[in-house]
Amino acid sequence: MASNVRIFFVGGLISFRALFNWIKPSLYIPTMFGSPLFQIFFFVYLGRYAHTGQSDAFFIVGNAVQVCAMSSVYGMTMAVANERQFGTLGPLLASPANRMAVFLGRGVPVLANGLVVSLFGFLVGVVFLHFRPAPSTLPALTLVVCVTALACTTFGMVLGSIGLYGKDFFFIANLAYFLMLLLCGVNVPLEVLPGWLSAIGRCLPLTHGIMAARRIAAGTHLSSVSGLVLTEFGPGAAYAAAGYALFRVLEGASRRRAVLDTF
Repeated sequence: MASNVRIFFVGGLISFRALFNWIKPSLYIPTMFGSPLFQIFFFVYLGRYAHTGQSDAFFIVGNAVQVCAMSSVYGMTMAVANERQFGTLGPLLASPANRMAVFLGRGVPVLANGLVVSLFGFLVGVVFLHFRPAPSTLPALTLVVCVTALACTTFGMVLGSIGLYGKDFFFIANLAYFLMLLLCGVNVPLEVLPGWLSAIGRCLPLTHGIMAARRIAAGTHLSSVSGLVLTEFGPGAAYAAAGYALFRVLEGASRRRAVLDTF
């Protein structure tokens, strides 16, 4: 049991440092902070210019929550799929370590990084765009962001497992990330989208978390949005299970073919 806990935390941290391509400060800072900064500014000022009828808080909250997906989707995809790209998948699959601890442990540093990026997004709104949520809403808002970042991280686990099989996993991650930006109500309300696109958006991470975060920032009590929070958490748990199952299926396929670093 103790060894599994050590693999979960220590192994996850070591793999994050080894496989996360943006770990250098010269790459991490502009990627993790520069992109969210300009994304929030862009959509807030675009909303003002276009007279969409939405307040600045609509765009600030939506994008501040959404930017956690930059770490969670890309980072988690790298943390799994790069095992194959860097040639370390064979030794990993040959080890006797508990597979669930190995797989899920990779999500802990990615989740923490996503929370840092999302916090930065909210700070941008507070410092530069006069976003002022009531202090009493901050604990509930933090909880919603944590649940949303968790759902995005587990979604990245699925994409990373797919990336173990495919050669160009960045295409998958990019496609998923920008579909989430379009379909999850970040800047365009779901009611404006065609029905079938709105239905897809409701099946993705972020959607219900952003809804809950906006209502809490407007002063709604957490109990009033508990259904949205649970709806965000449910698919997140399902994505984690699907990602782990896919990882084991691909591992089994690689063993049957006697090739542990390619599928």
